[in-house]
Amino acid sequence: MPITSCPLCLSTDTVAFFQDKQRDYLRCRQCRLVFVPPWQHLSAAAEKTLYDYHQNRVEDAGYRLFLSRLAQPLSSRLPTPARGLDYGCGPGPLLAIMLREQGHTVCTFDPFYANQPQTLQSRYDFVTCTEVAEHFRQPRQEFQRLFGLLNPNGHLGIMTKLVIDADAFSRWHYKNDMTHISFFSEHTLQWLAATYRSRLEIIGKDVIIFTAQA
Repeated sequence: MPITSCPLCLSTDTVAFFQDKQRDYLRCRQCRLVFVPPWQHLSAAAEKTLYDYHQNRVEDAGYRLFLSRLAQPLSSRLPTPARGLDYGCGPGPLLAIMLREQGHTVCTFDPFYANQPQTLQSRYDFVTCTEVAEHFRQPRQEFQRLFGLLNPNGHLGIMTKLVIDADAFSRWHYKNDMTHISFFSEHTLQWLAATYRSRLEIIGKDVIIFTAQA
């Protein structure tokens, strides 16, 4: 396998982490991102086909409960009203609806389902990114964009499951989704917080809030 630079921190100090019948998984020794090499990524068309099978409907009470694990702690940190962006909202932007119910103004963006580039030209009090970061092909550019969208003291709320260690990874269902190509650990989140001068809070197992410094 050729040497592959980390798509988050660009380090060339990457090593084999795990391999299954379908893909290889590399780990960066600097930021600890675990990632699938780019030549094993799905095409954009194949990726969207899989997303179209998702059943995340806005009227789904279970989905609302799932998203509330970010919506509630994020709302408790926001003034009312606040202005935000749901980045990667998917075809059913329930989180945006839930935050609007709390009195906030929320725009949406998704490269497949809400491709409205004008929403990326503003600054926001908060940005949400739920079950999206694991799909990032170019996480460095994506996080530069996300942190760049925040006002001073703005919040970036993320939901993604975290890598624990190689043994747990070998048994982890999360890696089996072929659209999941970037996997973050607590160390990776700390690297992001230091790089983008923000305060990190990990709430539960998969809810993360970064707060940008003024």
